[in-house]
Amino acid sequence: MRRKEKEITNRSEIDTILKGAQVCRLALARENEPYLVPVFFGYDGSRLYFHTAREGRKLDFIAANSRVCFEVELNVNLTPDSSEACRWSVSFESVIGYGKVIEMLTPEEKEYGLNQIMLHYSGKKWHYKLEVLKRTRVWCVEIESITGKRSKP
Repeated sequence: MRRKEKEITNRSEIDTILKGAQVCRLALARENEPYLVPVFFGYDGSRLYFHTAREGRKLDFIAANSRVCFEVELNVNLTPDSSEACRWSVSFESVIGYGKVIEMLTPEEKEYGLNQIMLHYSGKKWHYKLEVLKRTRVWCVEIESITGKRSKP
């Protein structure tokens, strides 16, 4: 990171940002084409979880290249300046990470992943019918590296 004074190295602070963020942006690539997509997600301290439809563009990209980059942010506040454009600033906390996407295949893995997502948004675990688990694709991102950044005006 170029601006070391903004870097967050404390893993518990990084985890707090991940646990507080509402949306995760997942960056995918195939050949020379990038694809960025927002996803609802769960986080268990070492993996991110998301679900998808049975088919679609996101899945085409994952099939071509399972390596991903992800980003979340929290506490974004814009500070405008009425007299000078270059004096505008923004404060935020963000996390960027890299990893590999792996599909959860068994009903138990899928239920765990879906519950990580639901815990993130609802604070509780849910029970899923087997028919739902069979038709739902659940994925995890095995986090390989992660960094945090905090900017204050």
